Amino acid sequence: MKNQSYSDWAEQVKAVELPAALMGRMEERVDAFAEELEAKGLEPPFNEQVLSSLPLVFTCSDFVYQYAQRFTGEFCDLAKADLRSVSAEAQMRSALDQFCRGVEDKDGLMAALRRFRNREMVRIAWRDLAGWDDLFRTLHSLSALARACIDKAQAVLSDWMTPKWGVPTGPEGQKVGLVVMGMGKLGAQELNFSSDIDLIFSYKHTGTTQGGEKSVTNLEYFTKLCKDLIKVIGAKTDLGQVFRVDMRLRPDGANGPMVMPFSAMEQYYEFQGREWERYAWIKARPVAGDIKAGMDLLRILKPFLYRKYLDYTVFEALREMKRMISLEVKRKGLEHDIKIGPGGIREIEFVGQVMQLLRGGVLPVLQEPGIMKILDLLGENKLLPLDVCEDLKEGYILLRKTENRIQEFADRQEHKIPRTQTEQMCLSLSMGYFAWEDFEHVLARHRDKVQFHFEELLADPEEKQPSVGEDQALLWVWHQTVPVEQAVEMLALAGFDDPEQAEKMVSDLKKSPQGRSLSEHARLQLDRLIPSVLAEAGKADQPEVALKRVLTLVEAVIRRTAYLSLLVENPEVLERLVKLCDSSPLIASLVTRYPALLDELMDPGILYTPLRRWELDRELHLRLRGLDPEDEEEFLEQLRMFKQVNVLRVIAADVTGALPLMRVSDHLTEIAECILTKSLDMAWNHVVKKHGEPTCQLNSGQCQRGFSVVAYGKLGGIELSYGSDLDMVFLHAGITGEMTKSSNPLYNGAFFARLGQRVIHILGAHTPSGVCYETDMRLRPSGGGGLLVSHVDAFQDYQRNQARTWEHQALVRARPVAGDVAMASRFFKIRREVLCTFRNDTTLKAEVVKMRNLMKKELEKKEKGLFDIKQGPGGIVDIEFLVQYLVLSRAHDTPSLTDWTDNMRLLEAVTAAQLMPETMATSLKEAYLALRGHVHALAREDKPAMVPLEEVEEVRQKVMAAWRHFFGK
Repeated sequence: MKNQSYSDWAEQVKAVELPAALMGRMEERVDAFAEELEAKGLEPPFNEQVLSSLPLVFTCSDFVYQYAQRFTGEFCDLAKADLRSVSAEAQMRSALDQFCRGVEDKDGLMAALRRFRNREMVRIAWRDLAGWDDLFRTLHSLSALARACIDKAQAVLSDWMTPKWGVPTGPEGQKVGLVVMGMGKLGAQELNFSSDIDLIFSYKHTGTTQGGEKSVTNLEYFTKLCKDLIKVIGAKTDLGQVFRVDMRLRPDGANGPMVMPFSAMEQYYEFQGREWERYAWIKARPVAGDIKAGMDLLRILKPFLYRKYLDYTVFEALREMKRMISLEVKRKGLEHDIKIGPGGIREIEFVGQVMQLLRGGVLPVLQEPGIMKILDLLGENKLLPLDVCEDLKEGYILLRKTENRIQEFADRQEHKIPRTQTEQMCLSLSMGYFAWEDFEHVLARHRDKVQFHFEELLADPEEKQPSVGEDQALLWVWHQTVPVEQAVEMLALAGFDDPEQAEKMVSDLKKSPQGRSLSEHARLQLDRLIPSVLAEAGKADQPEVALKRVLTLVEAVIRRTAYLSLLVENPEVLERLVKLCDSSPLIASLVTRYPALLDELMDPGILYTPLRRWELDRELHLRLRGLDPEDEEEFLEQLRMFKQVNVLRVIAADVTGALPLMRVSDHLTEIAECILTKSLDMAWNHVVKKHGEPTCQLNSGQCQRGFSVVAYGKLGGIELSYGSDLDMVFLHAGITGEMTKSSNPLYNGAFFARLGQRVIHILGAHTPSGVCYETDMRLRPSGGGGLLVSHVDAFQDYQRNQARTWEHQALVRARPVAGDVAMASRFFKIRREVLCTFRNDTTLKAEVVKMRNLMKKELEKKEKGLFDIKQGPGGIVDIEFLVQYLVLSRAHDTPSLTDWTDNMRLLEAVTAAQLMPETMATSLKEAYLALRGHVHALAREDKPAMVPLEEVEEVRQKVMAAWRHFFGK
C-alpha cells in the first residue's frame, strides 16, 4: 500500500456525510471490505472518483457490496480501470470474447457468461448510483450487455453443432441463420437493471442442414439450438443467471413452437394475431443472430402491426388490458408497484403505444420503439399537448431511475416501493434525497400526473355524452322500436324540419345490406353512433342535408369499425363533422372518399389554421421521414394524404369565414408547390439511382440539377382553387450529346425526359387516396407534339422566334416553382426579355381578340338565364386577357409590368403605370374578386361556375366597358 494502513484507508473513505440512519451500515461495510482486502493482500482502490462514490454505492447496493466481498480481486481490477470508463457495445463484445476464450463445453460457457455478466452489472450499477451515467446511458448499457451475451452464446452453440448437424440451408442452398427478436424493453434498448428478457426465435427459410454427420430439418436444428441457448442464458447456477428468459410472447405463447420460419410467423399474425400482440411487437428489434433477416421479418409483419388507417379500435383493446391489469393490481395488492400500479411506467408506455398503433400506419415516423422519442414526436406533431408530453417524460425518467435503484439494491426483479426503513432510506439516498418523506412526495406527485393523463386518454366517451334518458328517444328511432309516426315526432322534437325524410334515411341505413350484415362489434359501435348523429344533425342549419351527408359517410365506412370507433370515441369530432358537412358538400365528399381525414377533426386549433409554406415542408418531411426509401407505394400514399389533409384544413377555414378568397388561393398554391418540390426530389433520386447524374451547364458554368418546373395558369398566377389541375412546363440544362455517369447511362436529354415522366407519374398515379394532381403539359413549346422537357436554350429560341401571341399571354402568368435555383433565374431573364419585346399594337390587339373569340366559341357554357363566370362576355377570362394585352403592349417601356404573375398585382402594376384610368382599374379589381368569389363558392359546393345572370350583371357590364375601351366592339 502507498504508506497507508487498511484502517487509515477505511477511515478516509468513511469521512462522508450520509443520513444518520445509514451511517452505521456504511461504516460497517467499508470496514468489512478493508478487512477482506487485508486478508487477501490486495491493494485498495485509490482513485478519487471511486473513493468518493464507494460509501454511497456500498450503502445502497447489497449486490455491489457482496460482489466486492466475494470477488475482491476482480472488483479491484474493475475499480482500477473499467469502472470509470463508458463501455461501448463493441468494447463489451471484445471483453466477452476474452472471457469465453478457451471455453470447451456448455458448463464452461455458462460460467464465463455469468462471470462477465456479474462484472458488467457491477460496473453499470456503480456508474448509475454514482451519477456518472444518465438514465439512458444506463438503459442502453444494460441492453447492449444482453445483446452481447445472447449473440455470443448462440454463435458458440451454433459452431459446436456444425460438425454433427451441419449448417441450415434454404431452397437455393443459401445459409440460414437464427433470428433472435428482442421484445419489450430489450427491443427498445430500454432494459432495466434486473429485467428478464422477452425473446422470439425465428428463421427465414425452411430446408435442411448440409455438411454435417447427420442432416436434419432447419426446424429440428433451430429448436435444439434455441433450447440450448435458453439453458445457457437462463439456467440458475452458483454464479446466478445471465438473464431470465421469457418466451411467452411467441405465437401461441407457452403452447407454441419454440421457433418458427418466417412464412409460419406471417401466417399466424395475419390470421390469428391478437391486439395485445401488436403492442408487444411495437418495441421488437433483432438483437442477435442474423440481424439483416430480422429486419426483413419486421418488414413482413409491418401490415399486422401498423394499419394504413387511423385505428381507433386500439382504445377498446387498451381499456380491456387496463381493466385486467387493474384487477391484477387489486388482487395482488400492487398499488405500490411503480411498473404496473397507478401512475406507473406501464401507463406511460401505454399512452405512447396506443398513439403509435392509432396513427403509426399513416404517420410512419411514429414507428419507433423508444418511448421518449415517441413522446417527443407526439408533441412535435401536436398529437398530444406539449405539457402532457413533458409531464410524461419527466415521470418516465423518475420512475425508470427509481426502478433501477430498487433493483440495484439486491439484483432482484422488484418493482414495489420498499416497505422497510433501511431500504426506503437507501432508495431515497440513491435518488438524491436525504429524507424518505421528500422523495416519497416527489414520486407521488409524478405518479398522480401520469395517472391523470392516462385516465384522460382512456376515458370512456359514454361518460362525456348525454345521459341515457336524454338520448333514449333517438336510440328508439334507430332501433325502430316505436311506430314510424312516433319516430317522426321524436325527430321533429330533435330539430328536423322534414322529420319524415330524416326517418326514411335512418330506416334505409338500418335495412341496407351493409347495415344488416355487420359483425357484432360493428353493430354495437353503430348503435352507439347513430343516436348521436341524429342529435347533432338536428342542431344543424340544414338538418336533413347534414344528416344525409354524414350517413353517406357512415355507410361508406360501415365495415371499417376503426372509423366508427373514432366517431364514438370522440363526440367533439362528430360535432365538427356534422357542422362542416352542413356547410360544405365538398368537405362531406372529401371525407367520405378519404375517411382517414376524420382524424384532422380532432384538434380545432389545427383544423381551422392552414399551414404556411415552411410549416408544410416540415410536416411533409415528418410524414415521410420514417418510410422505407424503396416503398414507392407508401410514399405516394403519404403524399396524397398530406395533400388531402391540408386541403381539408383550407376548406374548413374557408367555410367558417376564417380566410379571405386570396388567402385560400395562397394556401392551395403553397400546398401544390410543396408537393411538387418533394415529388421532384423523389423522381430525381429514382432516375439517378438507375442511370447516374447528368452533366448540366448554364451560362457557361456548371449547375447542379439543371432542371426547373415552371408553373403556368392558376398555379403560376397563385390562384389555385379546389380541384385545379397543374399547368406546367419542364426545362433542363443538360449538356447536349453527353451521357450520365453510370453503368446504365442515358443521354442527358433522355435522362431529363424520364425525370419529367417520373414527376407526372408521382403526381397523377391513382392510389387508394386518389391522385395528387392532374397535370396539363400542353403549354410547352409546340404543345402536345413537342418534347416533354425542353432545353432552356431551345425554350428561349422558341419564345423569341416561334411562339404565338397566346403563348406569350400564357408566359405572363408563368413562374418557376421547383427545381434548380440557377435555372429559375435563367427562366425569369428569358420571360422578361420576351415580354418586354416591342409589339405592333394593332396586330397585338387583333390577335388577342381573335384568340378570345375562339375560346368563347369553344369553351363558353350557355344555358338560359345563366352566366358562365369564366368564359362568358364580361367574365374572368376577359379581365385576364385585358391585363395580358396591356403587359405585352407596354412592357417594352415599362419593365415593372413583368414583376408579377398574379392578376391582382398585375392590375396594380397597370394602374401604377397609368395604363388605364384608376377608377377603371379599381372596378376591374373589384369585378375580378367578385367573379372569383362566385367561382370559389360554387367549387366549394361542387357546382359548375354558372350563376343567374342578374346576380353579376352590374359587375359584368363594368368588365365589358373596360374591354370596349381598349378593343372597341
